[in-house]
Amino acid sequence: MPLLYRISALLLLVSGLANPTAAQDKTEPLLNGEFTNERFSSFVRTVEANTPYRFFFNPGEVDSLRVTLRADRQTVPAMLRQIFANTSFAYAIDSRRRVYVTLDAPIRTELPIGFFQRGVDAGTDSLLALTGNRRKQVEPEDKLYDIGRPTSPIRPGRATIAGHVRNVASGEPIIGAAVYIDNPRIGTTTDQFGYYSMTLPRGRHDLKIRSIGLKDTRRRIVLYNDGKLDLELEDDVIPLKEVVISAEKDVNVAGLQMGQQRVDIRTIRQIPSAMGEADLLRVVMTLPGVKTVGESATGLNVRGGATDQNLILYNDAIIYNPSHLFGFFSAFNPDMIKSVELYKSGIPARYGGRLSSVLEVLTRDGNKKKFAGSGGIGLLTGRLTLEGPIIKDKTSFIIGGRSTYSNWLLKQLRNPTFRNSRASFYDLNLHVTHDINESNTLYLTGYLSQDRFRLGSDTTFNYQNRNATLKWKHIFNNKLYSVFTGGYSGYQYTVSSEANPVNAYQLNFAIHQSSLKADFSYFPTSQHTVDFGISTTHYRLLPGNFQPLGTKSLILSDVVPAEQGLESAVYIGDKFDISPRLAINVGLRYSLYNHLGPKAVYTYAPGLPIRVANITDTLTYGRNQNISTYHGPEYRFSARYALSSETSVKVSFNRMRQYIQMLSNTTAISPTDIWKLSDSHLKPQVGDQFSVGVYRNFKNNTIETSVEGYYKTLQNQLDFRSGANLILNHHIETDVVQAEGVAYGVELLVKKLTGKLNGWVSYTYARTLLRVQNPIASESINQGQFYPSNFDKPHDFTLISNYKLSRRFSLSFNFTYSTGRPITLPLAKYTLGNAQRLVYSERNQYRIPDYYRADFAMNIEGNHKIRKLAHSSWTLAVYNLTGRRNAYSVYFKSENGVIRGYQLSIFGQPIPSVTYNFKF
Repeated sequence: MPLLYRISALLLLVSGLANPTAAQDKTEPLLNGEFTNERFSSFVRTVEANTPYRFFFNPGEVDSLRVTLRADRQTVPAMLRQIFANTSFAYAIDSRRRVYVTLDAPIRTELPIGFFQRGVDAGTDSLLALTGNRRKQVEPEDKLYDIGRPTSPIRPGRATIAGHVRNVASGEPIIGAAVYIDNPRIGTTTDQFGYYSMTLPRGRHDLKIRSIGLKDTRRRIVLYNDGKLDLELEDDVIPLKEVVISAEKDVNVAGLQMGQQRVDIRTIRQIPSAMGEADLLRVVMTLPGVKTVGESATGLNVRGGATDQNLILYNDAIIYNPSHLFGFFSAFNPDMIKSVELYKSGIPARYGGRLSSVLEVLTRDGNKKKFAGSGGIGLLTGRLTLEGPIIKDKTSFIIGGRSTYSNWLLKQLRNPTFRNSRASFYDLNLHVTHDINESNTLYLTGYLSQDRFRLGSDTTFNYQNRNATLKWKHIFNNKLYSVFTGGYSGYQYTVSSEANPVNAYQLNFAIHQSSLKADFSYFPTSQHTVDFGISTTHYRLLPGNFQPLGTKSLILSDVVPAEQGLESAVYIGDKFDISPRLAINVGLRYSLYNHLGPKAVYTYAPGLPIRVANITDTLTYGRNQNISTYHGPEYRFSARYALSSETSVKVSFNRMRQYIQMLSNTTAISPTDIWKLSDSHLKPQVGDQFSVGVYRNFKNNTIETSVEGYYKTLQNQLDFRSGANLILNHHIETDVVQAEGVAYGVELLVKKLTGKLNGWVSYTYARTLLRVQNPIASESINQGQFYPSNFDKPHDFTLISNYKLSRRFSLSFNFTYSTGRPITLPLAKYTLGNAQRLVYSERNQYRIPDYYRADFAMNIEGNHKIRKLAHSSWTLAVYNLTGRRNAYSVYFKSENGVIRGYQLSIFGQPIPSVTYNFKF
């Protein structure tokens, strides 16, 4: 800034020249001068050059202070009074004309009367200031940051500031950090890359940043033009009585997204699981609207959806089987996880391909500053994760592995079948991040899991997940960036038996999926965010390959022909804050699906049931020849209206299309499930969901409450004819029926985020009903009336509680109750051909017994010494505390011509576990 001043110091003007005696006194010098928008430091240099005054201050604190005044024979104290009027600065002048400039409160320049007398409070802060030991703020907070090329004067209008928010200790990006200014109230949150972009009025602002478990901070900026500012946050040591999640304390009210649940890794670690290891899926199952069919099942039923209607993404790669050992463990290593988000309604336009929900799991990027590691040892599993910089502050890696050693436990069981069984699994995770420059970053992720289980000495199950993704993020400018992703997802299983060499066999199934997509995010203003992109996915399925195993086997080979399909989509979504109270998000996704050859397609006689006996012709299609095409729009809309700062109402609607579905004779995910693409006979599934919710916070946003209601219509839902055969079926359409359905419910949630006692309570009332109507009476189910789906469980109650005894000890107690799932029971029996036969009820007319379970855990942290080889903790847990034998299923067997019923329970007694966790 140009300085226009004419200053002449009239030292001792009144009595200095006229009265030499008075000149020896400390008569105040009088100054003449003119300052226009001058930096305070320049003003100080001028005063110090012409007066005995000396100034002491933190240059970073006064960078934002400008001086504009006209001095006409004024004293220095008078000038300072004008400069600091209506500011947050304070000053003090001692007897030797030393000026101390501070923020907020002045320091004391002399000791209080009676300071050396015992019992007198001298004022600790003042003494620390005088001795030079005053606590310093984080240095970047005191600095004034110029954003863009400085101009004089600052031009009116708006400019965009953007950058990344990272952890100062590890260099990892922080997801969901709040970045905002108070006046005017403008803010945003960081995305999965820790990136933010805001358009603000040009000028001076105090930029505030908050995130869970990290210290709140601020940056003083002068925004001249578009520019970048990367931010770093420090880990926060929260006092015992102040467990506060401040970054997201009002997101349920102020946020636009509804039906969204975010789970942090700290919560995941607190909730007890069956085998003692932190389990992501078990925590997700405690959320309102999320159910599972029974004990140890990892398939999610979200708002009336089947288990295959959930899009489970691991760094944008699809996981087809998210479990180990038939559901005893989830497929995700807790030490690798950075964030978990579940979308149940109002699903953003960038997601597609599934009807019910999206579960997005993101891994950590790895420590860019130093080498570190973590792990754990339990009764059945062990895990180890290593991370660190490849090139410091530029390239990082994180690699993790888990494995089980459960065979020792199986050998302790009394049942000879289980004692001779074997079970094992492992998974490996790798993630590498490389910053090419400020505008380009590469992300590489690899995932591999393998399970092997043998029941007794008979059947062996072997299944595997393989996933890989490569991402390139490119920042065009502050308002636009893109992410290009190439990925592969594979799932396969093998079922084999060698117990009888004559009947030894091996059955294989595999699915391979390759995808490419480009996603763009555009930020025209802070009130306006546009997402758009394009994607394509190629599916290749090997539905079944049945082969003899060994030279003595007499089994005949059988191979179901492979099939392939291509799913493409283009989308655009627009989030717009119309006013501080009203915000909307409108999106459109258009998807196109092509079922491709080679394939032989059967045609059936019109007007007759689709049965093998009614096949009239076979049409043959060549390689990559289009067989059938499906396409259509998928609408997305959501809106939020704030009734007050503590209360809001939200509504949403979304239409989803699904072109791949799972065929299963079980109610949960199992290794023998097969996947099927839509074809000439099986149409894509379509779902429309309407949702409305009321959200209210209490006690300064420390208690969250919400009530959400939804109604969903379902088209082309899969169900099966009685006695359906799904494995090695060359014409599966003869055993499958497509039903229409409805799902509706209400979800209540009360969540306490602060204090020694925290957790949540949820209750869900939900119904899922299907109907199969067909002009041919024999093709209808239950006379064409609605009937409960296999996972219809009307009532569900969950309590999650954590109590912090001290910094090192905490307790967790969980309780869950749900209605038993539907079942079809025999009502009568009759004898035909010297054998008893059954007459069954209408489909799913009855229910198995209700389910309830209580769990307890104690978490013991190691001592909090900073310098130690490793920081450790212990988790002692009891799963199924009351030992209740919850029924997983009820089934019937014919034994010596007599029908007998049985109830299957997975865990019929308390399951204790102990896990040792370490971090270095």
